[in-house]
This record gives sequence, C-alpha cells and structure tokens, in this order.
Amino acid sequence: MGDQLQDVFGQIANGAATSSKGKGTMIIGVDTLPILPTDPGDRNRTSPFAFTGNRFEFRAPGSMQSVAGPMTTINTIMADSLDYIAGILEKAVADGEDFDKAVQQLLTDIITEHGAVVFNGDGYADAWPIEAEKRGLANLKTTLDALPELITEPAMELFEKYKVFNHREMHSRYEIGLEQYALTIGVEARLTLEVGATSILPAAVRYQTELAANVAALKAAGVEGDPDALAAVSGPLAELKAGLGSLKSALADEVGHSALAEAEHARDALLPAMLAVRAAADKLEDIVADDLWPLPTYQEMLFML
Repeated sequence: MGDQLQDVFGQIANGAATSSKGKGTMIIGVDTLPILPTDPGDRNRTSPFAFTGNRFEFRAPGSMQSVAGPMTTINTIMADSLDYIAGILEKAVADGEDFDKAVQQLLTDIITEHGAVVFNGDGYADAWPIEAEKRGLANLKTTLDALPELITEPAMELFEKYKVFNHREMHSRYEIGLEQYALTIGVEARLTLEVGATSILPAAVRYQTELAANVAALKAAGVEGDPDALAAVSGPLAELKAGLGSLKSALADEVGHSALAEAEHARDALLPAMLAVRAAADKLEDIVADDLWPLPTYQEMLFML
C-alpha cells in the first residue's frame, strides 16, 4: 500500500491515527537535476492491489482477461464490508455509544482481525509465500486451485445475498472456467507440437547434419575434428524429440468427459509436456546457427527493431 497508508493502518491498530506521512524527496544520485518529490503512495509494482495516493489499483487481471469479473467480485465484497460496518455502527449508536469512539473501535477491530492480508514488501520475493503461509493466507498457485473457490458456500452465499449471482450461476461460472482453461491449454499444446515438429526440429536436425558432415569431412582429410559442437546440439535435440513425443501422446490420451477431468489433464499432462518442449527449444536457440533458426530469437525481439 505504500509507506503512508501502512503507517496509518499501524496507528489505527494501536489505537488512533494522529498523523500521516507526507511527500519526501527522491534521491537518484545526480546533482545536476532539480529536487524531485516522491508520492507517498505506492510505487511498488509487485503489489497486485496497490494504493496509489488517492485510489487502489487492481493489477491482477491477465492481458486476455476482462476486468469485469474481478471488479464484480471486488464490488460485491466491498458492498458486504460496508453493510457489515454500517450494521455495527448503527447498533452502537442505538445502544448509546459515541459515534466517533465506535468508529475508532471498529476500525481497530477490523485491522487487528484482517491485517494479515496487508503486505508492504516485495510480492515477487521467495520469502513472501512463506510469510503468507505464516499469516494463514491461502496460496492458490494454479487456475484449478482457484476455480473451486467460486463454489464454496461462503462465496455463493455472498453473491446470493446481494443478488449478484445465485448458486446455479456460480456453478455455471465454475464450469465455464474449467472449459476455458482446458480449451486454452489444448490449443496452446497443439500449436507447441506443430511449431516444435515442423519448425524447430527440422532446423536443429539440419544444423546437426552440417556439424556431422563437417566432422566427417575433416576426419577424411586427416584433420582432427571437434565433436563438441555436435554433441552440444545432439543432447537438446534428443530432449526435444522426447518432449514432442510426450506431448503428442498426451494430446491423444483419452480423458473423462467432464470439464474437471479435461482441465486436470491439461494441468497434469499437457502443461508439463509443453514445458519440456519449451526447455529443449530454448537450449537449441542458443546453439543452432541463426541462418537456420526459423523463429525470432529472444535477442532479436528484445534488442533489435
């Protein structure tokens, strides 16, 4: 959330917020530039839900994902939270409590109970999942880990309560999520197989053939050849062939007819096989001659126009 709001939260948890950090100056080590002010809000791009001075930014949706679904969920959660806060405060006032004191106590209780979700460090660091587990936070690493959360009783009751989705509609969204997951990975797997078999494999074989011919020609001429380059390409090439074979077999496997079975097969069989092909192809990209490599290399995509 940034140092400013983090500090305010800490003060509220300990009783009451009496101050707020303001803007500072940015130290960049260049004396010829003017003093640059820093925003007290978040500038840590590892946060999926960041406070940026006057608003929260939700940065989690992927490039192919509509923000409508996540925003529907966030707004429903917000409605429930405001409903809860209003109910507590209305009861406190009705019981004769001072409104300001009731607000302060409520905020302290909320931050104390739910403050574990607030993290102001590096969300990409390996230490964060460990810290999150200590805080009792769920770590849903894959789509298939996350999708069942849609049809848990608390989630379905929340959306039903505010007439956003009923139970049947939540189950429908769950099924659609499974189908989309299996369909997307299936398309990617077939494309991986095609590109690997018709582009990368032939290029690697041609380079292997050139190297083998070179070694043989040198040997015939009585010159000691260097088989190291040939061995270097032969290893990843064998890995590529094995990966393509595993991927082709996985695509041909018979799976159950349920959306869940297809999604589990995509996660447990197709993805590992695709990653094996990818790993072998990455090794070959560093070895095969550029004039034989049929695809743009990482170097070309990153550093060349």
